[in-house]
Amino acid sequence: MEPEVGAGPVTEGGSPAVEGGRPPVEEGDPPAATEDRQTTRRSFLRWLGGLTIVTTAAMVLTPVVGFLIPSKNGASAGGGKVLVGTTADIPAGSGKVVAMGSKPAIVVNTEQGVKAFSAICTHLGCVVAFNDMVGAIQCPCHDGRFNPATGVVVSGPPPAPLPPITVSVEGDQIYLTEA
Repeated sequence: MEPEVGAGPVTEGGSPAVEGGRPPVEEGDPPAATEDRQTTRRSFLRWLGGLTIVTTAAMVLTPVVGFLIPSKNGASAGGGKVLVGTTADIPAGSGKVVAMGSKPAIVVNTEQGVKAFSAICTHLGCVVAFNDMVGAIQCPCHDGRFNPATGVVVSGPPPAPLPPITVSVEGDQIYLTEA
């Protein structure tokens, strides 16, 4: 048997040789399903790889851009009065941690009047709270305690007193003034 011209290599038995593990494609045959699946899989993996690169870049660049371009809320919040509650919200002999812009503050109602301090402990930066049982501002991390009237360290490891915040009481409204 003579091989046809352009039909490809023929084995000794006269059957067409298999090239690359696939039988030769004859005219009129539909494209192999495996080739379509590989092309689809390959394009999906390319799309997935591109998506991975884009999302990784977004996750890296978002904090960098946020650091380099400060938000308008943070810039406009400085220097204003912030309403933190009423005298009924913070009765005598108690305290409350409130948000003052992006930082916490602690407002205490003492015998000397309403006082406010930064709620960030000067030891390791934990947020302090008012302990009703002890009658002091207390850091939960290492049991540092502060005087609620002055903010000075009473006991524990904090190296410095809590920084004071200007507070004003107008009627029954308590305001903190941001510096």
